[in-house]
Amino acid sequence: MARWEPGARDRLQRAALELFTEHGYPETTAAEIAERAGLAKSTFFRHFADKREVLFDPQQTLITVVTAAVEAAEPAAAPLDAVEAGLRAATELFNPERHGWAAARQLVIDAHPELRERELLKLTHLAEAIQTVLRGRGVPDRAAALAAMLGHLAVQRAFPRWTSTGGDWGDTVAAELTALRAGMSGL
Repeated sequence: MARWEPGARDRLQRAALELFTEHGYPETTAAEIAERAGLAKSTFFRHFADKREVLFDPQQTLITVVTAAVEAAEPAAAPLDAVEAGLRAATELFNPERHGWAAARQLVIDAHPELRERELLKLTHLAEAIQTVLRGRGVPDRAAALAAMLGHLAVQRAFPRWTSTGGDWGDTVAAELTALRAGMSGL
């Protein structure tokens, strides 16, 4: 591939996932990723701080999409209903075109404790952002924290289901929230 072709970020992400799958995450270097993508190593570092970020780059987009939908939820919506609206909005990111990449990405993450830790940290950032938006909607702090953490748990449980079975992300995450609501009634 020529260096001037557009889509460097996507090419780097695809190349990284291919190499992580073929050779292992620890054994793959940023230089190898750039080479596979047909780019210079310096281009890699213009797009990503390190090779971990290739796997976690879409996280800020996820936070933006989810929090915008939580904020835009019906004003009278219960906090958990607003969270569900936000998580359903992520269907635009967790779509059939991204399913294969997301499933392969998850296999790499699951195989490495430091990547699983990073994944949990990123989900914590999502929960914090949701909590902030809920508080901005007038939800008391404890209720906002609980709704945000239930959203965090729903994503944590729904994502492996979605990557293994496909289907509609919104339905998958909504089913997890429904199960969590039912589980809470037994507490």
